[in-house]
Amino acid sequence: MRFLLAFLLLLTAALTLSARNLEVFFVDVEGGKATLIVSPSGESLLIDAGYDGFNNRDANRIAEAARLAGVTRIDNLVITHYHGDHVGGVRQLAAKLPITNFFDHGPTVDDGERGERLYRAYEQIASRRGRRIRVDPGYTIPLKGMDVLVVAAGGRVLAAVSPVAGPRSPECANLRRDYSGSENAQSIGLLVTYGAFRLLDLGDLMGDTERQLVCPANQIGSVTVFVASHHGNDDANSPAVLYAIRPRVAILGNGVLKGGAPRTVETLHKTPGLEDIWQLHYSFLASMRHNAPLPFIANRDQDCIGRWLKLTAQSDGSFTVYNAGTGFQKTYSPN
Repeated sequence: MRFLLAFLLLLTAALTLSARNLEVFFVDVEGGKATLIVSPSGESLLIDAGYDGFNNRDANRIAEAARLAGVTRIDNLVITHYHGDHVGGVRQLAAKLPITNFFDHGPTVDDGERGERLYRAYEQIASRRGRRIRVDPGYTIPLKGMDVLVVAAGGRVLAAVSPVAGPRSPECANLRRDYSGSENAQSIGLLVTYGAFRLLDLGDLMGDTERQLVCPANQIGSVTVFVASHHGNDDANSPAVLYAIRPRVAILGNGVLKGGAPRTVETLHKTPGLEDIWQLHYSFLASMRHNAPLPFIANRDQDCIGRWLKLTAQSDGSFTVYNAGTGFQKTYSPN
């Protein structure tokens, strides 16, 4: 009898695990970046770790999202680039949660004192606390039951047209060369695929490097959800990119006075097939017309308490976005 009971408990646990969906927490790190992805198998992938300091604010918020997701360790940490709003929080986070794999684009290109200090601090933690892995475009981060493809890293993008390539964007004829050569342009970009659901996150990629993904040919294809590049600033998120990838939903990881540029919002609204924009913050740099409707904004006040957005996706391409700040949620059917 005891053996039968044990077997039934194991079977129940296995069925529960197999029934789990893809979960994505967009953690509010107040204009920085921290996105926690939990695969249907329960493996975790964190994209960036927010800021250092602020009495462990960002590390605490990431740890709370992990707790809500049932995650006790970060299996994979991707540092898109070495600016303080993306890599600064690694030290404090590593003191709260074990981290197994650290993925990055290699050495920093910033030669200033602050940039070098941020990179050295990260390098020390990555080499001592886990396994550090440098990635190039085309690398696949292993997560069971899904695909996480590196589409950009170290200032380079996918070299060959991928099997999901789409037609050339007409906006490519209007390109301007504005490559900055900064750490932003070194950002790791990820295409996350779970069945028919596809999420694109390009970090702070911008300008010519961002557009190389769709010009002269679209190497991404269409996506379900797009995490707006560079916090929704208008030095990224060009019409060439957005009109090519045609997201159904855009997520803006903006701050109160950072990102969420009016021109980006206008471009998103003009993007064919876009249904909604969700924001981590109301942008006080823009008018109400250039903010999402209030139910779609997690934090409405300048003094926020770090409410998050949670996306839950099924393999058929359907998904739900839940706003922890308002309790509002919306479900999107498969395409």
